[in-house]
Amino acid sequence: MTQTLSPKPAAGAQATGAAPPAFDARRTLAILAVILTGQFMAVLDASIVNVAIPSIRGDLHTSGSALQLIVAGYVIAYAVLLVTGARLGDRFTQRRTFIAGLALFTAASLACGLAWDETSLIVFRFAQGIGAAAMVPQVMTLIQRNFTGNARAKALSAYSAIISGGMVAGQVLGGLIVNADLFGSSWRGVFLVNVPIGVVLLLVAPRVLPANTARFDRAVDLPGLGMLTLSVLLLVLPLVLGHEQDWPLWTWITLGASVLGVAAFVLIERAVAARGGEPLFARRALQAPGLLLTAATLFVVMATFGGWMFVMAIHLQSTLGYTALHAGLLFIPLGLTFALASLYWEHVPARFHATMIPAGLVLAAASMVALGMLQRDGAEFGVVALILFGFMGIGNGLAFSPLMTRTLAKVPMDLAADASGILVTNVQLGIVVGIACFGTVFLGLAGSTALSAAHALGGTAIAEGVTVLVAAALATRAAR
Repeated sequence: MTQTLSPKPAAGAQATGAAPPAFDARRTLAILAVILTGQFMAVLDASIVNVAIPSIRGDLHTSGSALQLIVAGYVIAYAVLLVTGARLGDRFTQRRTFIAGLALFTAASLACGLAWDETSLIVFRFAQGIGAAAMVPQVMTLIQRNFTGNARAKALSAYSAIISGGMVAGQVLGGLIVNADLFGSSWRGVFLVNVPIGVVLLLVAPRVLPANTARFDRAVDLPGLGMLTLSVLLLVLPLVLGHEQDWPLWTWITLGASVLGVAAFVLIERAVAARGGEPLFARRALQAPGLLLTAATLFVVMATFGGWMFVMAIHLQSTLGYTALHAGLLFIPLGLTFALASLYWEHVPARFHATMIPAGLVLAAASMVALGMLQRDGAEFGVVALILFGFMGIGNGLAFSPLMTRTLAKVPMDLAADASGILVTNVQLGIVVGIACFGTVFLGLAGSTALSAAHALGGTAIAEGVTVLVAAALATRAAR
């Protein structure tokens, strides 16, 4: 049985609604099933479209730039609006905001599956991202506010497993759906698969999710929200589109503007706090022990993980000539071991937890570099490569989930939404930045032949391995 805590209102905020009741084991499982399925759908949709790109191009006669926006539009809207989603959950309750986001996500998925041209598909992909941004931040906040102790640790471990599993499942499921071509659906099936799942969740969620989650009548920091949204957009858009367009001048100007935007955001937040208002991120949340350091560590971890997934997908399909389905199936050891490590790390004695986190990242770095060296001569992806994939998943799983769990245990309940917004945004931005940066490194090193492209994998692996070691150094401090 889990326990629940009633969050206390933050300074300047008034909480409404009674404390949620304690849940029995069946209710606890139902809550987790609903919110984690929603999380899984959101993560899945960031990668499942990749394998459908050739079919979309052929059917809709889509240009290269439009294809980029079809893939990236979801991620851009998702990353930009995550912080907004977290604050909306605090204002209107996590239950209402999760259901509203789920409804928009499901409707947009249906619209994507019925899209008639490239413009409509791009618009509906952005709508999907908006729905996901409203839905996803509520998952961690609901866990934070309704579970304590060991129950919370297990729920966060399952959350971590869903993140890795969704990324891998997108590769596999996308290949299966496109290859199956049920009722001639072709690429449309990768969007329509969300609809029946979303409808079931919409029927179940109002009955399962806590109806009396505390609500905070907090003022919305519109200037800060607008500046942060603009800054993230200025960062993500050129990273997503830059390589395909050979990094034109506007991409560098936009990246520079994003840095200025972050500086302006900090000044705005300080001004809001100085006049007694409520900044977008409460100062107490930013001062929570280890939160910012953990956010930076998770950013680097997910940048390398997302970047490696992207680079390996290109290597397996373009260099080795595997089908999308074949390539997707090879990711299973990585996703499976990441999930298992995320779920069962608590079986390691508690005195080793602080050491386990950086040690896991060192294992992930070593496995990544070894795999890159093994594949650099264009060798087939054999048993040894699969084993190394598995070790890489174990290493990341032993770091991601315990680091998040240990840090969130130190965050007060009334700051759960702020903490979840900070961490989830860093995780998502890390994936986007990792794909852009390491994808650029790989494609920049790759030549016109399969052998030179394979050599590029080795060079990229070294770059990623060094970056993971940076994350290990950060984790050493964050895990204290």
